[in-house]
Amino acid sequence: MSQYMVAVVGRPNVGKSTFVNRIAQADEAIVHEMRGVTRDRSYHETDWNGTTFTLIDTGGIEVGGDDSFQASITSQAFSAADECDLIVFLVDGKTGINADDEAVARLLRRSKREVVLAVNKMDNPADSDALYEFYNLGLGDPWPISSLHGHGTGDLLDHIVESLSALPSREEEQEDTIDIAIIGRPNAGKSSLTNALSKQERSIVSDVAGTTRDAIDTLVHHDGRAYRIVDTAGLRRKSQIDEDVEYYGFVRAMRAIDRCHVALLVIDSSLGMTDQDQRVAGFAADRGCAMVIVLNKWDLVEGPEAKEAIRERIADRMGFVSYAPVVAISALTGKNVSRIWSAVDGAYQSYVGTTSTSSLNSWLQEIRDFGHSISKGKKILRIKYVTQTSTCPPEFTFFCNHPDLVDDNYRRYLENRLRAKYDFAGTPIRLKFKKKD
Repeated sequence: MSQYMVAVVGRPNVGKSTFVNRIAQADEAIVHEMRGVTRDRSYHETDWNGTTFTLIDTGGIEVGGDDSFQASITSQAFSAADECDLIVFLVDGKTGINADDEAVARLLRRSKREVVLAVNKMDNPADSDALYEFYNLGLGDPWPISSLHGHGTGDLLDHIVESLSALPSREEEQEDTIDIAIIGRPNAGKSSLTNALSKQERSIVSDVAGTTRDAIDTLVHHDGRAYRIVDTAGLRRKSQIDEDVEYYGFVRAMRAIDRCHVALLVIDSSLGMTDQDQRVAGFAADRGCAMVIVLNKWDLVEGPEAKEAIRERIADRMGFVSYAPVVAISALTGKNVSRIWSAVDGAYQSYVGTTSTSSLNSWLQEIRDFGHSISKGKKILRIKYVTQTSTCPPEFTFFCNHPDLVDDNYRRYLENRLRAKYDFAGTPIRLKFKKKD
């Protein structure tokens, strides 16, 4: 993460996520005309004139709003303000000042951070007279911008970078980070697990399915190692996604899986194994990331027989990701959550590890000696050489005389023998076959 952090705060629908996307030059923050789309705070790396900083997008702050999430949204927004170096307070130039703007301004005036007042939706630079009203907020000169069209954003960024450069530099961390995506169907307990692992209220937790909409990054240190945990929106089949906002959350979750090293698949033990859990596991398996299966709400499963039935069902239905270790926990109480760290570390080591060519070919000789091969007509498969050709996930290339003879059954046979010989717990492996005369 960059050495400077800039929080973007304001009431709902003033264009905070549009502003973040404009400055970060990416479509990472979900933008929608519906109020309250952004709930948790999210982090976005950006650069201006050689200065790198992190923008923190926050949910809209409302005073006395009837949204059941409002207290948590407000808490998340002010947590971002507390941890940043500079605050951008965004207001709506078309609607003018309202009670929420005044309430936020009163709180920001007491902040120890510099507050930059940005008046958004000033699409016509000639409308500068509308700026005078915003001096009443007591936060200095307002900066007119249009996040949609980009007017004024360059001047605002020049001021932000100048202010940041005058601050004492944070010591940048140069460390290897394990990226973890927490995935699962809605209401499985992903946000509770994020909070339990990070030991802070990083994600908003609610009984309402679909509370998390964006992919939320949290940097955590455990036993001297750095982990970036990404809480994602609940995943379900596309035919059941009936809101634009939920669709964008689905896309962000897919991106989080694409960039993670290890996926934690969270299953609600109180409901048992479902088809949706299988589909979510399939998303991660198709993208080739390592995986740990987390049985959450394990304390709600009564009796050893019921627990054994759940484990047997997972072994039966999750055979295509049988390499994934299974950890039973309660994110809400914290019971056994610490076991996840060792499972993640093991899966990551398998995911990035390498196996020497000499060892692999000694193993291949054992396969030859065993004598199991496949044939078609007069053609008999003979594998002459094997080497590891990639990591993340591990990929092995077999050089043979007739690659076309290799079928799914023989692939599974070789994969099972590889896994029996080497420790690939937690990671998929890929097998390729090439012709060698």
